[in-house]
Amino acid sequence: MTHWFHRNPLKATAPVSFNFYGVATTPAAAKVCNDLRLSRSRLLELFTDSSCNPEMMKNATDLYFSLLQGFILSLDDSSQECKLRYIQNFKWTDTLQGQVPSAQQDAVFELVSMGFNVALWYTKYASRLAGKEDITEDEAKDVHRSLKIAAGVFKHLKESHIPKLITPVEKGRDLEARLIDSYIIQCQAEAQEVTIARAIELKHNPGLIAALAYETANFYQKADQTLSSLDATYAGKWRKYLNLKNCFYMAYAYCYHGQTLLASDKCGEAIRSLQESEKFFAKAEALCKEYGETKGPGTTAKPSGHLFFRKLGSLIKNTLEKCQRENGFIYFQKVPAEAPQLELKANYGLVEPVPFEFPDLNAHWTPETLAAFDLTKRPKDDTAKPKPDEEVKPLKEPDIKPQKDSGCQIS
Repeated sequence: MTHWFHRNPLKATAPVSFNFYGVATTPAAAKVCNDLRLSRSRLLELFTDSSCNPEMMKNATDLYFSLLQGFILSLDDSSQECKLRYIQNFKWTDTLQGQVPSAQQDAVFELVSMGFNVALWYTKYASRLAGKEDITEDEAKDVHRSLKIAAGVFKHLKESHIPKLITPVEKGRDLEARLIDSYIIQCQAEAQEVTIARAIELKHNPGLIAALAYETANFYQKADQTLSSLDATYAGKWRKYLNLKNCFYMAYAYCYHGQTLLASDKCGEAIRSLQESEKFFAKAEALCKEYGETKGPGTTAKPSGHLFFRKLGSLIKNTLEKCQRENGFIYFQKVPAEAPQLELKANYGLVEPVPFEFPDLNAHWTPETLAAFDLTKRPKDDTAKPKPDEEVKPLKEPDIKPQKDSGCQIS
């Protein structure tokens, strides 16, 4: 079983120096600022480093976020806001809406924006790993785990940190609920693709595979519906992907449901189920072409040429031919006019996000260090404040184009 995943671009950001000359009045305070600058730069480098793995990413994120928390958290566990929260301006672009950034003078904006990129990195790592030929079982588990971690990060940002932003989230931007929800659901659906692949490889009960495929198709449909009110200029390509994956897994569900019906001597219904599978596969094939022709942010690929797609086409054809042969020799059952209703519920294999929490405050943040930041010494005229419409250079992402027969192949 092989897979192919659509990916939107990473968010880009303007450099941040954390140079608070005059404000950071002690060596300890200056060191925290220097560590913030270095750890932020290192984390941004890892986003585009194709040799980066989850352990490297976790170490880098833990260091940066533990330092950044000193600009957000109160050191005495009170509900009082940290005095440094609004000291620095941060600028981030959007995954869908090009290189014109949003800017906020708020450390929480930096926390959620960088956290968003971390979640995106886990999805891209999973996609890159799934694009290898001859992927091992352990690598397939890494794909599965990375997608669940990404879903957990997105969920945590949405529930615990985005609501704390002072400036309301702009409609259609990354931090808006519609987009976050779609990313979460897509991660769950793609992780379930790996589960389905494993179930097929181990020749599990066709009823279980059909139910998992049906649940996965519904995930993709839900993610698409969540994006339906967004401008097609930005979300059109992404929605084509979600649509084609919905049709693809509906085809899978009807194909394996047909096998279940055949095993129960309901050959006429099995044929009708396979015919419905053919219809959904044809829809998916048409959407593959539309996806390739649709302009917009995201991966460039021809999914209909990938092994994951071609394999299903052969499976449907062969299974339908088998059912028709059996019906012609043994059953002689009438093929119903209506397709069977899929009322399938998977009891196993459903994916939930892995719970995520930001790390605790870095040990370098002490009451003395915080007290050493004297805000009265800030420049009166903040001319260094970035212009909100200034262009931010996109990140140069590694080439993750899948090879022709690539994918998440579980052996």
